[in-house]
Amino acid sequence: MTQRAEHSGLMDRLALDDLITGYAIAVDDGDWPGYLALFTPDGRADYRSAGGIEGSAEEMTRWLAEMLRQFAMRQHLIVNRRIAFARRDGASGDTATVRADYLNPMRLAGPAPDAGEGPTAPNYTCGGRYEFAARRTTEGWRLTGVVVHEKWRQVRPADD
Repeated sequence: MTQRAEHSGLMDRLALDDLITGYAIAVDDGDWPGYLALFTPDGRADYRSAGGIEGSAEEMTRWLAEMLRQFAMRQHLIVNRRIAFARRDGASGDTATVRADYLNPMRLAGPAPDAGEGPTAPNYTCGGRYEFAARRTTEGWRLTGVVVHEKWRQVRPADD
């Protein structure tokens, strides 16, 4: 493999890593225009294993915006990323998959605590694995699909 192909492959890996990090940040911050911008126009997502829906990126954006209102705090930790490229002539192609584990601690919304008082620790935590599909576009790498495979969840009383 030439240095040019190795460099290109490394740059693609960094771009995909940034795309997945952008996904986590957009969901945690409730940046729904930013979330939608991560997808190709035909992009889809499937959250059914976590009690959600399956649909277009636009449908998922609306559903997430509504559903995540019940959480005052969210933090996605997406780790153990394994990137695989479709190969073309020995070099990275224009499509890739990323499998990555996640840990997602959240805090259910409740009455607003007094300034600086009240519980802030997570009381709803889930974990599992994402399967991301991505395609190189003229704007860079974009998601064509996201599938959530929730493996577990833990819910504690809100007054912990």
